[in-house]
Amino acid sequence: MSTTPPASMEHAQQAMTSDLLICEHCDTVYRRRPLARGEVARCARCHAVLERHQRIGLDAMFALVITVMVVFVQANVWPIITLGLNGTQIHATLWGIIIMMWKDHSQVVSVLAACTLFFFPLCKMLLLGWLLVYGRKGRRAPGFVPLMVVLHYIAPWTMSEVFVLGVLVSIVKAQLYFDVTPNIGAFAYAGLALLITVFSGIDLRQLWDKIPERPA
Repeated sequence: MSTTPPASMEHAQQAMTSDLLICEHCDTVYRRRPLARGEVARCARCHAVLERHQRIGLDAMFALVITVMVVFVQANVWPIITLGLNGTQIHATLWGIIIMMWKDHSQVVSVLAACTLFFFPLCKMLLLGWLLVYGRKGRRAPGFVPLMVVLHYIAPWTMSEVFVLGVLVSIVKAQLYFDVTPNIGAFAYAGLALLITVFSGIDLRQLWDKIPERPA
């Protein structure tokens, strides 16, 4: 009577698990199949998106993270707009606006702006970069599971694209009273919003499959 070694059994269980897809909305289980370019797998019961075809690999994703971090630094260092009135110019940066709102007794709005425009995007990029540094070497980073959970919850709270729309509206309205000049920070935030939009099309759940857990 032959017995299967524990390591072989563990490999077999991981292979079986990787071939399954579970809808996170209704818990329906499906067997995974390869997706063609542009194809999206949806749940037959609740029509939620199960999986998308991913054209970007770990190396390209890591390069995109580095690009986002560079643009993010530029967007927060340089002024967003310059307001001119009677020869006086005021340069407005993101943190200058946040501090001004705090001093004007709008603490809730200032905290939300700081979190959604700075801390959450920065946290997302740093965590993702940490996971990809190890993932490109074929192994999971320390704290992989809790960090993936954190990424899942903070993803909807990166709102740079909303901020860019707000800046555009503010520029149009402020031109009635001031000489308004968009600065490098505004263009950097526009680029950042574009890059974050590209990121929103990447299903980070693929990291569970692309970075398999190695047995001890």
